[in-house]
Amino acid sequence: MQRTLTVIHALGLMLVVFSITYLIPIVASLVYNDGTLIDFALAMVWTFVAGILMWLLTRRHKGELSIRHGYLLVAAMWTAMPAFATLPLLLVMPDLSFTDAYFETVSGITTTGATVLTGLDGLPPAINLWRHELNWVGGMGIIVLAVAILPLLGIGGRQLFKAETPGPMKDSTLTPRITETARNLWLVYLGITVACIVSLKLAGMNWLDAVCHAFAAMGLGGFSTHDASVGYFNSPAIELVLIVFMLLAAMNFATHFLVWRKKDLKIYLRDTEAIATVALVLASCLGIAVFLWWQGTYPGFWTALRYASFNLVSIATDCGFASVDFNRWPTFAPLWMLFLSCITASSGSTGGGIKMIRTLILFKQAGREFLKLLHPSAVNPMKIGGQVIPNNIVFSVLGFIFLYFMSVVTLTFALVISGLDFVSSFSAVIACINNAGPGLGVVGPAGNYAGLTDFQTWVCTLAMLLGRLEIFTLLIIFTPRFWQR
Repeated sequence: MQRTLTVIHALGLMLVVFSITYLIPIVASLVYNDGTLIDFALAMVWTFVAGILMWLLTRRHKGELSIRHGYLLVAAMWTAMPAFATLPLLLVMPDLSFTDAYFETVSGITTTGATVLTGLDGLPPAINLWRHELNWVGGMGIIVLAVAILPLLGIGGRQLFKAETPGPMKDSTLTPRITETARNLWLVYLGITVACIVSLKLAGMNWLDAVCHAFAAMGLGGFSTHDASVGYFNSPAIELVLIVFMLLAAMNFATHFLVWRKKDLKIYLRDTEAIATVALVLASCLGIAVFLWWQGTYPGFWTALRYASFNLVSIATDCGFASVDFNRWPTFAPLWMLFLSCITASSGSTGGGIKMIRTLILFKQAGREFLKLLHPSAVNPMKIGGQVIPNNIVFSVLGFIFLYFMSVVTLTFALVISGLDFVSSFSAVIACINNAGPGLGVVGPAGNYAGLTDFQTWVCTLAMLLGRLEIFTLLIIFTPRFWQR
């Protein structure tokens, strides 16, 4: 009970911190005079009051979180935060149901980019900015941000950081103190975001579109201010800028920090994940472009390369922008893109899916098994990037992969049983659990998730949360052993 109250105390503090994020859309509402000022002000006050009440009622129970309660706090925060984030949407759009509003905010904060909204071009600027800010805040993780603050308020953050950060190797830190680590990651994240905003403005966007799309690109969230997504701009320059920054966002931000601190670009060449990610994506862009040209989808190779590169990079990195309806391409191309969404993003990035490091570990482990069949007594430690990977990490990856595919199968069957066709069901689950956004069929890039029933919407919402919290973090709280002393 003591630790549970500590979790509630920390959750209250995080909601207080989260209430500050309403300031950006409040400023936007003042600048554009779009009539949403009172709605965002009320949402901010309600979130702040709820958080401060939770904090005051449990202020005697602050303390260091155990691993178990770190997981509980992460799960509680990632489910409570979107609930409070629905307030502006429900106030501005009274016809929007809570189910759809919650789906939209979960999609934003998990950086999925799937949407149930139409008429994005006509939404108040503050609402569009709010959706994109959720992408940006969720990208690095509000939990990691709070880690830099909670120790100052009497609550330690190391277990929280380990519970939230993606990837199998979570114990490595950039600096000795976890607070400094989180702060450094956010500074790098902010710096690259500013560079993206300026680049998009120079490429032809207005300031609102540049800020919104930079937030979505760096969070790999894929929200857009237009129903036609990036296709609205029809600009090769904008697409090229977004390709560069989506690839940067798909890399480990620890690598970006080390490059910045040591002023040495060669560090990227020593990041095995980054090399594998970029090589796979570039080779796939070229291959899909040749395939589309060969199939006659586009009359010229360079046109095929332009559209294949942008849309493939967007889906492979789990961003979710679209410049064309790739649902109309020959089936192999969009299926390959969805496959890449499972494995391309690096650990420590803002992307989702299995992550490239786990893919490399599985590939190496397969090679070890072949060697073991031929030489049963051989000692063959696994190395990636010159580092030995302990067997306990290999076993953890195998467990994760099993749960990942079982989750995909279970959720796909749930959608099929509810009446959704198989292609739409399977692609929706893949897109949501990988936090990639658009799927195929009725949830393709030319449509959205608005046509789903409430049950189907909640299934996809669960898939997004599972993907963002990397399955273990969410499922573990439903195991009997978690609640045993």
